[in-house]
Amino acid sequence: MITIMVVGIIIVIVVLLLSVLTTSKAYTFKHTVDPLEGNPHLDTEKEEKKSEADK
Repeated sequence: MITIMVVGIIIVIVVLLLSVLTTSKAYTFKHTVDPLEGNPHLDTEKEEKKSEADK
């Protein structure tokens, strides 16, 4: 019974440490935004809206 409790506490501590590590790493990562020019998805959205408006 005690070994199960100790293993459970160790697992909880490891998960907490990993979550803190990944969260802190996410805040230090430089996020960028893709430029609007040359984005192929924008052209298809415009064409879909035009085709819906023509109907």
